Amino acid sequence: MDNTMSWRDGQEARRLPRAPGFRANRSMLGMFGAIDLGTNNCRLMIAAPHADGFRVVDSFNRIVRLGEGLQRTGQLSPHAMDRTIEALRICAMRMERRRLYRYRAVATEACRRAGNGAAFIERARQETGLDITVISSREEAELAMESCSALLHDDRVSPARTRALLFDIGGGSTEIAWVRTDRHSRRQDLSGYLSLPAGVITQAEQFGESAFSEQGYQRMVEQIANQLRAFEAVHCIRREISRDNVSLIGTSGTVTTLASIALSLPRYSRTAVDGTILEAGPALEAIRTLAAMGPAGLSQHPCVGPDRAQYVMPGCAIFEAIHRVWPVPEIMVADRGLRDGMLLRMINDSTSMALPSSSAPLPFAASRPPAMGVSLP
Repeated sequence: MDNTMSWRDGQEARRLPRAPGFRANRSMLGMFGAIDLGTNNCRLMIAAPHADGFRVVDSFNRIVRLGEGLQRTGQLSPHAMDRTIEALRICAMRMERRRLYRYRAVATEACRRAGNGAAFIERARQETGLDITVISSREEAELAMESCSALLHDDRVSPARTRALLFDIGGGSTEIAWVRTDRHSRRQDLSGYLSLPAGVITQAEQFGESAFSEQGYQRMVEQIANQLRAFEAVHCIRREISRDNVSLIGTSGTVTTLASIALSLPRYSRTAVDGTILEAGPALEAIRTLAAMGPAGLSQHPCVGPDRAQYVMPGCAIFEAIHRVWPVPEIMVADRGLRDGMLLRMINDSTSMALPSSSAPLPFAASRPPAMGVSLP
């Protein structure tokens, strides 16, 4: 099933003030490509530079479940690798159709953790021509921070706040970034980060059907909350929250789904969701609404669907644990991630290696090894 979704898909609900950088333009040259290979999804974004960021030219997202069974076996399974290679081929073909100037492809927790992760990355290079870098947890947190840089300085956020807590609930891990912000210089710095080896896939595999029961759900919440408290003890984030000095930003399928439910969208719309400020009360109420649907109802809901139904409550449990430990009254929702951070970094980095000129054949054909790959530090 091709899960490609244009960011213009969906119900066009009320427009909110949004950070720039996401308008489609299919005629510009000098394009950049970014691939984010996660534990659950394979995502591609192709964009062209713009004065205030970038314009999206093409995007692709497929659920591949690369980390399926990883927690039990410590290995990527043959079927999961085959599914992922097929999605990567599609990414390579889409990039080959564009005159890309540079690209970057990264893999995260599944390939970091798997015993055969390095062998899989080499297989992907041989079969697709893509040079994929397995990045560290710290760089993953940094890229998530960079992707949300505009939201960190959003005019709707109190200018007096100098701290932000950013979370990204993935398939195999959850990344937490404790950020210092400067609204005057529009800069942000990573003060601390935490990578929990718990994501929607790992929690779904650990808890199974009990994730849909109240008792099992609460066990998930408390398990994650216990792991967060050590980070709180070091950084004293609750003290800053009590001073109204912290913005909470969530970037993941979980938090965008909660926003969709809270906004009563008939189907998912990035235009309606990205940049939404969601109050904690409606967010927690959306969790109760999703829980009441059960697996069958979640499968049929247009904002969830059968491919994601089993992962919704584990993701909600991770979100609720984060909010239980750090009870910020409102959450800014971001439909952006590592691809956005990579694109902004490449566009701004004049020292990046360039691919061959736009008239030359690009090195993505599966029938030959790549002529050149890009792996930025």
